[in-house]
Amino acid sequence: MAGGSFAAQGPAGNYEGGITVFVVITCLVAAMGGLLFGYDLGISGGVTSMDDFLLKFFPSVYHKTKEGSIHDSQYCKYADEILTLFTSSLYLAALVASFVASWVTRAYGRKISMFTGGVAFLIGAILNGIAMNVELLIIGRLLLGVGVGFANQSVPVYLSEMAPANVRGALNIGFQMAITIGILVANFVNYGTAQIKAGWGWRVSLALAAVPAILMTVGSFFLPDTPNSIIERGHREEAKRMLQRIRGTEHVDYEFHDLVLASETAKKVEHPWRNILQPRYRPQLVICTLIPFFQQLTGINVIVFYAPVLFKTLGFGANASLMSAAITGVVNVIATLVSVFSVDKFGRRGLFLEGGTQMIICQIAVGVLIGMNFGVTGEGSFSRGEADLLLALICLYVAAFAWSWGPLGWLVPSEICPLEIRSAGQSINVSVNMFFTFIIAQAFLAMLCHMKFGLFFFFAGFVIIMTIFIFFFLPETKNVPIEDMNRVWKAHWFWGKYIPDEAVIGGDPEN
Repeated sequence: MAGGSFAAQGPAGNYEGGITVFVVITCLVAAMGGLLFGYDLGISGGVTSMDDFLLKFFPSVYHKTKEGSIHDSQYCKYADEILTLFTSSLYLAALVASFVASWVTRAYGRKISMFTGGVAFLIGAILNGIAMNVELLIIGRLLLGVGVGFANQSVPVYLSEMAPANVRGALNIGFQMAITIGILVANFVNYGTAQIKAGWGWRVSLALAAVPAILMTVGSFFLPDTPNSIIERGHREEAKRMLQRIRGTEHVDYEFHDLVLASETAKKVEHPWRNILQPRYRPQLVICTLIPFFQQLTGINVIVFYAPVLFKTLGFGANASLMSAAITGVVNVIATLVSVFSVDKFGRRGLFLEGGTQMIICQIAVGVLIGMNFGVTGEGSFSRGEADLLLALICLYVAAFAWSWGPLGWLVPSEICPLEIRSAGQSINVSVNMFFTFIIAQAFLAMLCHMKFGLFFFFAGFVIIMTIFIFFFLPETKNVPIEDMNRVWKAHWFWGKYIPDEAVIGGDPEN
């Protein structure tokens, strides 16, 4: 892909230039923000299933898992509010940090926001690695959350603004690809550190989060800022030179004209948070709110956060549960690659609809399988064949998410907002995502205890609703330049009534 050159086609015209090695390298470095997010997503579930970690910080949970009778409910073995707070506190901090990150990203540029996130994540990783009590553990998690909030605010926007329109989906999904690689690495790290008999393996798992943090912090020093951001801060000549560099051609007048026009429109907006509430931005407000909400209600973070705990709850051995989580991590990476190579060919809607349908089938099947074996009492076990079937269904579910709602949940909100509300829109996307990530992470073990196998039907019901929403309310945005996105909304059967005629960018750079 780096070796070719493509023209960015859009309804407004034909931008010259295309993808360059420079763009690919900068996007790979920026996507390190996804690596640190993914590593933390994957590491917490494995650590909370390790006996040494539980014995040191959560002894009541440890004794419940070891000393419970065979008549105790399997669903409730790990239900503990402080244990879930260890996982969920990160996302509460990310929620708060995303609002600060919105202002930093707009005022100082995307790379400064990425650097700030990397530093916060690095400090949090160090504190987690040396923690001697629950309080320091939670403080470290909160700092990790600050890093995640800044990274998730800036990286998707950075990738969308650097990429040519016709490969924007593939390059932006580099962020999700990095997340899945981070999860996979974390799963195998957990499997390896669980074999350490001295009792400090969990420290290695938590402290190694410093590696992606260092990569992102150092990498942000060398990243250029996007032409959009440079124009936004008033340096047009510098922005044009950067646009020429990233497109690999001197002939960027049409695209530069649209960027400047979008920036001039944005400068007239003094209060992006107030303006995003205006009717003309109703499509962006609704999509940037509901897409991240629905993404979390797919139930994916039940698997990502708690896969080892879930597998142990259902009778898998300690090593088997960690290896099963690692297998789902491999599937996650491979399926995300499917999205990278298909999103700009088949479009966003097709992947959303197929992925949603597959997730519905898998979740219902998992609920039925668990219900048949454990019932409402939580007493039971899986045969070897049933355990393999459960793992296969979960892998199919993870694959469907990984080529649909996983990457597209970040891509679509980052590409639909005009410059004047882009930071506010992305901040809404991140904050809604983090808020409901926090809710699911904090509530899952209690929900599993009370709703039992019905929990999977609960998530399947939400996937049905969100798939219907995509079918009716999300237009196709592939190959559309960001600055021309209002043309798509204007042509939509429902959203068109909110878009005024003057909001559709057009014209010639010479006029």
